[in-house]
Amino acid sequence: MALRNWIRTHLKGDRQIWWIVLYLSIMSVLVVYSATGTKAFRELDGNTEVFLIKHGLLLMLGLACTYFAHNINYVYYARLSKFGLWLSIPLLLWAFFKGTSLNDASRWVTIPIINQTFQPSDLAKLALISNLAAMLAKRQRFMNDPSVLFNLILWIGVICSLIILSNTSTALLLAATCFLLMYIGRVPVRYLAYMVGVCVVLGGAALIIGERFETAKSRMVSFMDSDSVVYQVEQSYIALANGGLTGQGPGNSHQRNTLPNPFSDFIYAIIVEEYGLLLGGIPVVLAYIWFLWRGIKAIQKTTRPFGGLLSAGLTFSIVFQAFASICVAVGLAPVTGQPLPLLSMGGTSLIFTGLAIGIVLSVSREDADESKI
Repeated sequence: MALRNWIRTHLKGDRQIWWIVLYLSIMSVLVVYSATGTKAFRELDGNTEVFLIKHGLLLMLGLACTYFAHNINYVYYARLSKFGLWLSIPLLLWAFFKGTSLNDASRWVTIPIINQTFQPSDLAKLALISNLAAMLAKRQRFMNDPSVLFNLILWIGVICSLIILSNTSTALLLAATCFLLMYIGRVPVRYLAYMVGVCVVLGGAALIIGERFETAKSRMVSFMDSDSVVYQVEQSYIALANGGLTGQGPGNSHQRNTLPNPFSDFIYAIIVEEYGLLLGGIPVVLAYIWFLWRGIKAIQKTTRPFGGLLSAGLTFSIVFQAFASICVAVGLAPVTGQPLPLLSMGGTSLIFTGLAIGIVLSVSREDADESKI
């Protein structure tokens, strides 16, 4: 009874989103613990609890960010978004030129003293979507002011171009999210065309001079080649086949020994292998679909355009990333390296996903909104 009262008092907003977060978090702990078993034996002489504890702490930090963010009136995020955008520019440049490199990509910035890394692209995504929602909400009052739209288009082009220097898939997913958000925000078609043009020109140039052009090209060529299958995808297929409908059982994955990054990029394949389609694969997909529905439902509860656009943008971003990762695992998209939100092992991804979900929950709280946004 005491726990129920605490939940009712402190966990506000859409209850169904909280249940989705709880389900994905529990599944994350179970699958990451299993998927990191081989990595632990190779690097830590079998001490599997190290990765479990590290992931558990990061997951708890992400959930704490969700709790913290959902307690703040969402109108304040409009004011913070511009600061986040300006901060993300030097961080993205630093990551590209001086950042920590992993898998031939410099996407990480090392934080001094604590010696932990994070991806500035996660901050840039959150800031750009929040700022885009705020500017589109203001545009509802200044429908004939093209300067607002050109300002938005410029920000989208710059941020996506800086991200694509070292992370092609993240930049493409962010651009798609921004395009959809502008469409929902009733931006005229010609400005949508301008946005596509700016992203193609600036993003194309950044891709060519960046680190991932050859990688992106080779992955597209491999994906289009029907006569061969990329090694990662081949191993993922085996995991999916092993799982079938009922799975091999928790902790009984075989492909975690051979599948690259089974605890992050291809964690969906491990979920299916261990829990099967009935208990793992389909419920995970349905959880993201239900989150999409509840995130859009939050639009009906907000009294301001900013809240609806903010909830829609962040929800689309999380779900797009989730389905990009799932599509890679089942061979419906080129290999991208996108983690499953709230499921894959990681640091920055868990924290910023937690913040994004917390903001969506803040929108769903139906708090009085005295802002003019």
